Amino acid sequence: MSKPGRLKRLMNLWPPFLFSGIRVLAIGEDWRSARIVLRKHWYNGNYVGTHFGGSLFAMTDPYWMILVMECLGRDYIVWDKAAEIEFVAPGRGDVFADFLVEESALEEIRAATANGEKALRWFQVDVKNAAGETIARVRKQLYVRRKRSD
Repeated sequence: MSKPGRLKRLMNLWPPFLFSGIRVLAIGEDWRSARIVLRKHWYNGNYVGTHFGGSLFAMTDPYWMILVMECLGRDYIVWDKAAEIEFVAPGRGDVFADFLVEESALEEIRAATANGEKALRWFQVDVKNAAGETIARVRKQLYVRRKRSD
């Protein structure tokens, strides 16, 4: 993917997001940030009227991998390795996730993979309601390695 705006448009048309109320609001031109919203609708709530836990996870799923991959460039392999979610409070309205890739994280990964070794690095994003209260914490572990030159 060469342009953040193109990825945003494609993600907003992707059926798993489109039909679950997930929208990409922004992806930074430098691939360092993203803002995602999960809108609360009658069709995407659970039995007690709050957001499905799976929807809260899905709204955060691909972004750490995509952002880090784009920031590091084509010389790196980046995959999701593990994930965990902690539910903090019920999500009753629209909720948001703001991703920010820090330069220090990229430097850490570059240093750890400089000799061809893999790096496993955890990233966290908090899902918050409109008032800024944390609804869930999602952690993703990325596997990163420099591509081998044959």
